[in-house]
Amino acid sequence: MRRLRGVLFAGPAIILATVFFGTISLIVSFFDRTGSIQIRVARRWAGTLLSVSGVRVRVEGLEQIDPSASYVFISNHLSYMDTPVALAYIPAQFRFLAKRGLFQIPFLGQHLSRAGHIPVPRGDPRAAVRTMQLAAEIIQKKKISLLIFPEGGRSHDGELRPFKEGGAYIAIRAGVPVVPIAIIGTREILPYGSGAPHSGCVTLRILKPIETTQLSLKDRGPLTDRVRALILQELAPSNQPDPVRAGYDFS
Repeated sequence: MRRLRGVLFAGPAIILATVFFGTISLIVSFFDRTGSIQIRVARRWAGTLLSVSGVRVRVEGLEQIDPSASYVFISNHLSYMDTPVALAYIPAQFRFLAKRGLFQIPFLGQHLSRAGHIPVPRGDPRAAVRTMQLAAEIIQKKKISLLIFPEGGRSHDGELRPFKEGGAYIAIRAGVPVVPIAIIGTREILPYGSGAPHSGCVTLRILKPIETTQLSLKDRGPLTDRVRALILQELAPSNQPDPVRAGYDFS
């Protein structure tokens, strides 16, 4: 029944919502140089996607962050649903560091570009370094945050993959804290290779920020390892949320 609902209702509704909010975002972009209004539009888009998909989200650790401060959020990546979950429930002005291919998707690509999200080049180390330097400068200049999925793509099997060091590099260079984030349950909602989402519950767990002001770029490796270890710990079966205790109702 959940699968049928996803194919017949959620899938088409997601396409319509993406076109609708993408059009609004594109129009707004001509009047919004900061991208802040476009982010609000994106949050509405994200909330709509979660709602029509029957996804309920439990957020833990909001007290760990100041919405007005700048951070580099580093999260695991299980599903395409990670993006709307993060947009809808992380209360900070942040932009994505995302693979360049996403910027070529109609409506989504236009929004990403005009809202100030940053494309990551593949296969060009020098261009990648320039992108990380640019991202650090944007954080400092615009006083915003950045969200990064350091695995380089979605996990195919649900296992946490090795982390790239770009997030730690940017945080250290910008002098802002790193915030590890564990997203739990999105793979069951929209598995890798699936075309239609299922209803269910997701947990977004925000961990304690790690200060970087005393670190140098030589510390980016150990910092990356530390962040990955913290997220991996949260993904352990013993730390998985109990849907009943969490208050989810699937009736």
